[in-house]
Amino acid sequence: MRHIGWPAVVALAVAVVAISSSAPLIAYAAAPALAIAFWRNMLGVAAIAPVALTVRRDEFRSKVLGASVLSGVCLAVHFATWVPSAKLTSVAMSVALVCTTPIWTSLINVVRGVRVAASTWAGVGVAVLGVTVATGADPDLSGRALLGDALALIGGIAAAGYTMLGAHARGSIATSTYATICYSICAALLGLTCLLGGQDLTGYPAGTWLALVAMTAGPQLLGHTLINYALRRVPPTTVAVLILLEVPGALLLAWLMLDQLPATQTLPGIALLLAGVAIVVIGGRRDQPTTGGRRDQPTTGGRRDQPTNRGRRDQPTNGGTIISPEAIGTTWPETLADTATPPAAVTEHVNSDGRCISEP
Repeated sequence: MRHIGWPAVVALAVAVVAISSSAPLIAYAAAPALAIAFWRNMLGVAAIAPVALTVRRDEFRSKVLGASVLSGVCLAVHFATWVPSAKLTSVAMSVALVCTTPIWTSLINVVRGVRVAASTWAGVGVAVLGVTVATGADPDLSGRALLGDALALIGGIAAAGYTMLGAHARGSIATSTYATICYSICAALLGLTCLLGGQDLTGYPAGTWLALVAMTAGPQLLGHTLINYALRRVPPTTVAVLILLEVPGALLLAWLMLDQLPATQTLPGIALLLAGVAIVVIGGRRDQPTTGGRRDQPTTGGRRDQPTNRGRRDQPTNGGTIISPEAIGTTWPETLADTATPPAAVTEHVNSDGRCISEP
């Protein structure tokens, strides 16, 4: 059994707090929802691009640029739907519904003809029951709240596309390169949408600008950096399930920051929804093939030949892929992948020398 030290425990605790702050900060910021999404990505590009353009310049000519661009489009849809949802419905419902990304990746796999474990279907059923209970029991349910719930679900679906395309792209380029391309495309699309829609991109009060900086520095940079640190020391499935603590974390922060609490009647439904997502995450992890369990590998003298990729970053080994909270249960050719949100815990690939390429 792997020993989990205190540094990893502290890293995970801080990471959960950091990513839990995203939705409350969005609800707090006195700016248009799409403008918030634009600035979050634009500030992310400003933080990452200098490093990528200096150290990884050659990777911008990679053959997977198309996947990175499409991933950016999906990320733009994710933000354009989830950020408004945090202003239309309760923070707890918004975060819980957008955390359904592992469910959508599993359903996309079904469409692609990939076998999905029976436990995944059980988790989907529990999650659907949870959504039904949570929305049906909400005494303050309105057309505005229902629209927010629907947008959060769409945000979860878009995050699934973002994650799967990103898993393909990050098989051959560093995450700093991928994130620069992806965030740039996302920011450009959101900025254009804001301009066409007449939404102001400036003129906010100081508190809103501080919230925008905090969204970038906290959830987007600090949160996922610490998640990546923990993934090198804690089993990925454990991390994925712990990341679901973002929902009660966001609920607590929304109460402290905004004096906002969900109706008590909705809490059992939210708990069922999270339980369903956890079942999908754990079931997807158990269903992943391992090198030791494959029968199609050629053998030599009774020993299986296992090609290695030592010294090469573009082909991670079979055991060299760490699966992020958003990517568990998702597969891509030669890659395994699965947000909590908001929006972007991602697949991290570990090189043969033990270095980890992660999204900030």
